[in-house]
Amino acid sequence: MNQAAPSEPTVAHRNLTALGTVVRREVNRILRIWGQTLVPPAITMTLYFLIFGGLIGSRVGTMDGIKYMDFIVPGLVMMSVIQNSYGNISSSFFGAKFGRHVEELLVSPMPNWVILTGYVAGAVLRGLMVGAIVLAIAMLFTKVRLPHPLVTLTTVLLGATIFSLAGFVNAVYAKKFDDIAIVPTFILTPLTYLGGVFYSVKLLPDWAETATHLNPIFYMVNAFRYGLLGVSDVPLWIAYALMLGFAAALAALGLWLLKRGVGLRS
Repeated sequence: MNQAAPSEPTVAHRNLTALGTVVRREVNRILRIWGQTLVPPAITMTLYFLIFGGLIGSRVGTMDGIKYMDFIVPGLVMMSVIQNSYGNISSSFFGAKFGRHVEELLVSPMPNWVILTGYVAGAVLRGLMVGAIVLAIAMLFTKVRLPHPLVTLTTVLLGATIFSLAGFVNAVYAKKFDDIAIVPTFILTPLTYLGGVFYSVKLLPDWAETATHLNPIFYMVNAFRYGLLGVSDVPLWIAYALMLGFAAALAALGLWLLKRGVGLRS
């Protein structure tokens, strides 16, 4: 009696398997070097809470009618998510370029969207892990509330996704390891500090307030602050519209770069 031949896996099944493999590799990398990926952000944010929240916060008192320690929690969490999502994918994908094994992905039957989604998912997971650690540390200093859990979750996911995609673009164009440090140092860090993490935009003079509204991180921080505290300096719908727009534009750019092989094929 002839046995039926095993059926060939479908395209969707192959793509999901490939996606799971890329994500698993990224997560294993994060956990394997946890002393570099998870511990430093926790130590840094603990110092922020001690210095800005404890020492300086006791003199500031309140910000927009909110205890200063509570006010800076959303900004510090979002800052850690943004920095770690960006840093993870920029270093990981550039490492794949440097080791020349990214070329194996490009010549495989794996679609470009699977490659991009896999690396972005790994970076987002690291951002979420660090964000959860920072939020847990914040609970040691103040009582953390969650009046709008859906806003909190969607904002942190969108923020992590946007800067994961931005880190991917940085890694594609980078030609040496120093290139992946330029953007975080000279662009990302200033935008983060000037994004309303430590202050309300209402305190700024008119010209500075207008300039702050051109900063995309300002909208992410305020949307996340609304999720945790129920207050925001900008309408929520504007923050979501900008975040969705940035995510769509960067995703399209990332796919186009993979399709053209910009900076990837020698």
